[in-house]
Amino acid sequence: MSDSKSYKIRLEHITRVEGHGSIRIDTHQGKVEEVRLEIVEANRFFENFVKGMQPHEVVQTISRICGICCVGHQLAGLKAVEAAMGITVSDQTMRLRKMLNESQFLQSHSLHLYFLTLPDFFGAASILPLAQREPELVKRALALKKLANDYTAVLGGRALHPVANTVNGWRKLPDLGKVEEIYTRLLQSVPEMEAMLELIKTLKVPEYERETEYVSLKHPDEYALYDGEVCGSDIDTTVPVGDYRQVSNEFTVAHSTSKWSRWHRDSYMVGALARVNNNFQQLHPKAQEAAAELGLKSPCFNPYHNNTAQMVEIVHCTHNSLAMLADLLNDGLVEEEATYQPVAGRGCGAIEVPRGILFHEYGFDANGRCLDANAIIPTSQNINNIEQDMKAFVPLMLPVMSQDELALKMEMLLRAYDPCISCSVHMLDVKFV
Repeated sequence: MSDSKSYKIRLEHITRVEGHGSIRIDTHQGKVEEVRLEIVEANRFFENFVKGMQPHEVVQTISRICGICCVGHQLAGLKAVEAAMGITVSDQTMRLRKMLNESQFLQSHSLHLYFLTLPDFFGAASILPLAQREPELVKRALALKKLANDYTAVLGGRALHPVANTVNGWRKLPDLGKVEEIYTRLLQSVPEMEAMLELIKTLKVPEYERETEYVSLKHPDEYALYDGEVCGSDIDTTVPVGDYRQVSNEFTVAHSTSKWSRWHRDSYMVGALARVNNNFQQLHPKAQEAAAELGLKSPCFNPYHNNTAQMVEIVHCTHNSLAMLADLLNDGLVEEEATYQPVAGRGCGAIEVPRGILFHEYGFDANGRCLDANAIIPTSQNINNIEQDMKAFVPLMLPVMSQDELALKMEMLLRAYDPCISCSVHMLDVKFV
């Protein structure tokens, strides 16, 4: 009986997430006494590292916040730096950056779904035993990840921490022959992507719903991954990116080295599910069809379906990238001079990365030296909402689950958000008095 259940769950080292976190659950005689997501990752100091740097140096340095979302950090940093310098980039640069961003989505979502999420559904501890049981599945996963990495490398100069993209343009434009190769390979990968979709359809997603606020970029003309204003599902208007602090409202709690966020409710969610909920009608038609096949309706209040939404975005980015690559091959590329004049100024930039909306802000003096920096990471915005989901989930599942089942569902819930915990932890400005 549920009233006899007294659990002490200590998941000290959550695997298959980026970074270090632990889950603590205490129940006594069927009553929940404590549910806590503890972030124990060491602080990062990137906002201090960039002080005194020139704008182009800031952008290359700040991308090192993360080895998975390095493209997103670079792009958000570029948008903020260029806003501070009063720079409006060319249509060609904008197009290349949008494709570069989508290459990152294909990389990250494929990695998360195949390598980090699937083992839970197959009863495997990791991708390694799964590779022995399902070798063709893992080969498909590796091939799709390799294609996405190569897509990034062709546009950005290399797959990790791209170097071709810079302030006000491109240091070296992509080779059109290699662009055509990527287009051909991406087109040939569509059957593999569809096989991935069929696999995701077979997964039994835990049944759980909790409505929260969903926050993302929104753009009138496109599915907002690169540009837009801030949209919250609880309001009818959008908020300019420059007012991002009104959205994030960061605060600290004793059991987390990562800051927390909240807007109109106690917490909010960012990421694939938030984007699909807020912008469903702007998904590529093929992605909308995929959502229907997967049974994903907007709005969806089940956080486990963030994985489902990631699959929908893989379909979107594949078909949208094919269209953009075809246009690029048709139009060609024109050499442009990527120069700028450093000035005093302050700028904010926002972009969607796989894990949600990312904000960067920088201030510069008259010599173009960085005075201060701020980055608000998707996972730091999600941590609060993850814990709120856990607190709501445990009392519902306690009567019907064993301790081991409950522990697994909590790990799966955390992984569903695809957290990048290392990314989320930044320096606290502590003043001793």
